[in-house]
Amino acid sequence: MLKTVTVLFATLFFSCSSGEERPLVIWTDNFSFASYVELFNSLGGKTKAIVVYKENPASSLPPAKDELQPDLVIGSYLKNSSIRRYFSPLDFLFEDGRISRSAYYSQLLDYGVVNGKQYVLPVSFNIPAVIYNSRNADFVKTEHLLTLEQMKEFSAGFNSVNQSGSYTAMGWGNSWEKDFIYEATKLNGASYVEKGNSFSWNSEAVNYTLDFLKNWTSSVNTDTTTEQNFQFRYLYMPRYRQVSTTRCLFAYTTSDRFFALTESQKEGLEFCWLGNNGTIPVEDSIVCMGLYKSSSRTKAAEDFISWFFSTDSQRNMLERREKMNLDTVSFGIAGGFSSLKSTNENIFPVFYRNLLGNLPGEKNLVVPRMLPLRWESLKERVIIPYLTESVNTNAQIAPLSLEERINNWTKQFY
Repeated sequence: MLKTVTVLFATLFFSCSSGEERPLVIWTDNFSFASYVELFNSLGGKTKAIVVYKENPASSLPPAKDELQPDLVIGSYLKNSSIRRYFSPLDFLFEDGRISRSAYYSQLLDYGVVNGKQYVLPVSFNIPAVIYNSRNADFVKTEHLLTLEQMKEFSAGFNSVNQSGSYTAMGWGNSWEKDFIYEATKLNGASYVEKGNSFSWNSEAVNYTLDFLKNWTSSVNTDTTTEQNFQFRYLYMPRYRQVSTTRCLFAYTTSDRFFALTESQKEGLEFCWLGNNGTIPVEDSIVCMGLYKSSSRTKAAEDFISWFFSTDSQRNMLERREKMNLDTVSFGIAGGFSSLKSTNENIFPVFYRNLLGNLPGEKNLVVPRMLPLRWESLKERVIIPYLTESVNTNAQIAPLSLEERINNWTKQFY
């Protein structure tokens, strides 16, 4: 990381000291853009760009007085109540024909709209998935989309108990993966959304999900302690290897994690997208691109944006990475599915054969609502602890409510 940042700053120094026009400055935490910018600069155009690494671009604005001001900011959680304060609308890009609205997934493009104006453009996204071994395909009686109800049914059919009453096979345990519980609440309409420095939610949907998961554990796997004991005894290896055994049927993952596996690691694995009523929830961490409001390089930013959001450019990005063996543990464009439909439909299956015939459709995607700047902290410290404690069938005392946890979190961080 440090080496990359040093090289990029050296490039900046060279460009400025040689008397050339200041390069376009891109703030991002996404390492893929180092390669993308190298490719862009190699094309011989007048506009040149550099990347400045920021661990959390969204919370780094506004820039300090003595630091290099960004022109473009690229990262997750850029859409929040501060968006209009820091970014300029990008509608002019559509009006002059440099990019087309129809090229994007409509829901993702709408995600970047505030008060009727396009403040950020979606770059990439990921979706939840469930993997299983092809040898166990007979247990999974569905294609492409798997619901919670189906997971429960198929897991029950996979479970096996020996003569002493101990589980020798368990399809799935809800306590095995904390992110799965959170994703389940989103599937059922939790609708987490920014409210001041915190958030609001659909309590009915959350409570329904928690009751469903507790009933699942009690009726299929005995109790939470049994699930956790089974996990400790048999599932101590990475997710993709867990399903390669005969011990469990499913493992939870996301598109970026699954497609970052090597071909040998994916061998023998099948997957379904996790959904509900034909919909698939997009992961919260949508990568977006915004034009910093104080930028003086609007024309240069327009050049980079129009180049980046081109199917041909994105094909070149993927081909370059493969030829140069760059960042092979990263999936797709900027670590996810592209926001451009044609890139996913026409190019991704060439590089990711598992996607052939199994791409998420535009009508399936449901994007998150506007989330607070410190959403990752709120999720990890408030929501997930509450959810995991609430689905524990062996809990002796009631968990602290979400409201109490939010108050405690606010006292600590504000």
